Amino acid sequence: MIGELRLLPILCLLGMLGLSGCVSWFTDEDIDPEVHLVKVEVVKANLLEQRFTLHLRVDNPNDEDLTVRRLTYRVYLERFLLSDGEHEHWFTVTPHSSRYFKVPVRTNLWPQIRDLVKLLHKPDRPIPYRLEGELEVGLFIGKDVHLKRNGVIIPGDFIPE
Repeated sequence: MIGELRLLPILCLLGMLGLSGCVSWFTDEDIDPEVHLVKVEVVKANLLEQRFTLHLRVDNPNDEDLTVRRLTYRVYLERFLLSDGEHEHWFTVTPHSSRYFKVPVRTNLWPQIRDLVKLLHKPDRPIPYRLEGELEVGLFIGKDVHLKRNGVIIPGDFIPE
């Protein structure tokens, strides 16, 4: 009984030291990763449902591996909400490098189809996009990185593969 009482504080101390080590994996010096929408692939499109694949790139500007756990996203093309959702896919981005990944998307753009077709049929004009959401990173303890990125996609990037 007395031995068990002495063991309990030691176990608590070891647990606290272990948790403080996990917290140190995210330091204030770490730079948040960047996420870029590279391409929107049209997989299948009909009147009631459209399927796309979002091609994304994660840039890791830090000196250590970056474990990506989940992406929660909203993608707008100009003023149209293309899709929103969540994609859970674990992968690692090595230090000072990039990694590409794909997110399958299903949506119904029927209410906006006329305006969207007009937008896509201007081959010379890049289409502005906005990517918003959160990227959950971290191996054992997750950290949410808030995303808000604006960019452009060339209409030719909407080619079915």
